[in-house]
Amino acid sequence: MRRQEVVMLMLQQRQQIVDYGLKMIRSGLTTGSGGNLSILSAADNLIAISPSGIDYHDVTAADVVVVNRAGQRVEGERKPSSELGFHLALYTAREDITTIVHTHSVYATTLACLHWEIPAVHYLVAFSGDKVPLAPYATFGSAELADNIIASIGSYNAVLLANHGLVAVGKDMKSSFNVAEEIELVARIYYQAKSLGQPVLVDAEEMTRVTEKFCSYGQQDKSTS
Repeated sequence: MRRQEVVMLMLQQRQQIVDYGLKMIRSGLTTGSGGNLSILSAADNLIAISPSGIDYHDVTAADVVVVNRAGQRVEGERKPSSELGFHLALYTAREDITTIVHTHSVYATTLACLHWEIPAVHYLVAFSGDKVPLAPYATFGSAELADNIIASIGSYNAVLLANHGLVAVGKDMKSSFNVAEEIELVARIYYQAKSLGQPVLVDAEEMTRVTEKFCSYGQQDKSTS
């Protein structure tokens, strides 16, 4: 009986991973089976994560794997993402994180290959914080990569992985995806600006104001008109 409850509990999250995997492809944030996504169900200490090496066009909810906090498979026949380790590490290190989106988006990855952080070249970098930090290179799927991500991300919502890609985190899949998408835009702006000259950065005081305004940005209270 308990096993059936677990399956039903994670069904919605598993479908979200299918939907957002396809959205990553359509938005140009990755190709094929590149990158990965996961969702934490904090109430059950269970994590739904995309399967390893399956093209997002072919992934179904049944392919999405459910694991516990120790990374042990609870439901699903597929092998979980090879990056499961850093997903587990992020959920342990940051209680505010319940979703993770890892992309191989072109401009963010280009900067990561240059070993550049993304500074406050545009106020939209506030989707991450006052910058996007860079985690040193380590082999994909390794404990070293997980350690580098935790050491580098701090309280930011995004981190570049040297010679690899981008990791975005948030309170739900929509917010994590938005971080990944907006940071890719900022990465493109930074790349193009650097190609023409030296970008003029938004100063720290203004970034503090912008970050505070982001806390109340959007449709916060649906009860008021």
